[in-house]
Amino acid sequence: MLKKVFLAAATCAVIAGATITAPVTAQAMTCEDAAKMKYPDSIMDRAKYKRSCKKAYKASMGKEGPLATLKMKMMDKS
Repeated sequence: MLKKVFLAAATCAVIAGATITAPVTAQAMTCEDAAKMKYPDSIMDRAKYKRSCKKAYKASMGKEGPLATLKMKMMDKS
């Protein structure tokens, strides 16, 4: 009887752990979607916003800028 109680408790712990650590999927908004939401009528403003959004994203990810080449060189050494 005690063995069944421990087995049930262990099973509940595994199931609870799996549900807590399950990844939550969220739909990511692209720069194009953000531009359409901000400027629904003006194509030129939308294009400018999209370019600035992409540039900011690339800069935050380290694909542009003065430290990008240094970062790539360090990754090549690894």
